[in-house]
Amino acid sequence: MKCRHCATELENVFVDLATAPPSNAYLQQADLRASEKYYPLKVLVCDKCWLVQTEDYADASELFSEDYAYFSSFSTSWLKHSEDYVAKMVERFGLGADSMVVEVAANDGYLLQYVKGRDIPCYGVEPTASTAAAAREKGIEIVEEFFGVEQAKKLAAEGRQADLTAANNVLAHVPDINDFAGGFAALLKPNGVSTFEFPHLLNLVTHTQFDTIYHEHYSYLSLTAVSTFFEANGLSVFDVEEIPTHGGSLRVYAQRSDTKAHETSPRVGAMMAREKEEGVPTIDYYQGFQARTDKVKDDFVNFLIESKREGLKVAGYGAAAKGNTLMNYAGVHADLMPYVVDLNPNKQGKYLPGSRIPIVGEDHLKADKPDRIVILPWNLADEIVGQLDYVNAWGGRFVRAVPSLQVLGG
Repeated sequence: MKCRHCATELENVFVDLATAPPSNAYLQQADLRASEKYYPLKVLVCDKCWLVQTEDYADASELFSEDYAYFSSFSTSWLKHSEDYVAKMVERFGLGADSMVVEVAANDGYLLQYVKGRDIPCYGVEPTASTAAAAREKGIEIVEEFFGVEQAKKLAAEGRQADLTAANNVLAHVPDINDFAGGFAALLKPNGVSTFEFPHLLNLVTHTQFDTIYHEHYSYLSLTAVSTFFEANGLSVFDVEEIPTHGGSLRVYAQRSDTKAHETSPRVGAMMAREKEEGVPTIDYYQGFQARTDKVKDDFVNFLIESKREGLKVAGYGAAAKGNTLMNYAGVHADLMPYVVDLNPNKQGKYLPGSRIPIVGEDHLKADKPDRIVILPWNLADEIVGQLDYVNAWGGRFVRAVPSLQVLGG
């Protein structure tokens, strides 16, 4: 396989998580009578541009189908993050009634609802029919397409260029990363700004966040790599911030390379220097991750087996994609975790891909009163523990498996 950005032949393996079905391909009852499609889940490192990326197996249309089940609005902390983002962008860049804000991967309108609430013109680009429909119910206009240069040029030709584009947790999801980045350069007004939020590779490596690896994530991103492929596609980074979402992310600000209307912040050079010091542009940095990943997996399986031997009831909470990576790599099924609770009604009544563990509503949790609740979306642990504080009444305890096994409060 060749690098998705620079076409260098890839030879260096970062981690190999065996095989798994797509992490958001939740199963219906009828699907349990059929086999699932599994793909190898191996991540490679380009030793020229330092883009960390999965091997090519699945087409994007298979991963982001019309019944895609991830809806952003079911996390209250994520909604607060999005509302704060809008307020900050409005203030920093003077957005108002004469501006245009575009979100790429607008999902269910979780962010643009706050732009619309300020009477700022906006629209979203979202390829999945299920989430696009939910956004439209909020009164948000959605262009239901995959984003790239062709789509961006068409929108620009229609007079729909952007003062601000937002792309939160989508940069990792695109197979043609050059076409995607080039689309923003084509859509921006001369003084326009594009922001991108994505989990930072430094945190993935430091905290062994291997469960953030799944087929829908084609890339695992550092500022080193992002700056390189942005520059090759007409964008220049002019600022960067560290934010706490998804276990530690970067918010990158970019502008058109041909205009460079915004002064470059010293934070850009500082982050590039930090990544260099940590070793991001060296192959040695990526060694040893497999062994640490295997230890997390082994500890998790041992915990489930010992809990079963002790007669403890264990449930999962949050039918998240990262949880599916953990479950499938660890080989966990309903014998060790009988069900997973999720607030999203679009997931309830379905089954996790691969492990085929049933997804139930919160009422089931309250009736069953499990002894241990494994929080699969560990980045939302504080929010979930607060929501489920009633678990303490029956002596239930919460558990995190990543970055290391931890019984919370113990």
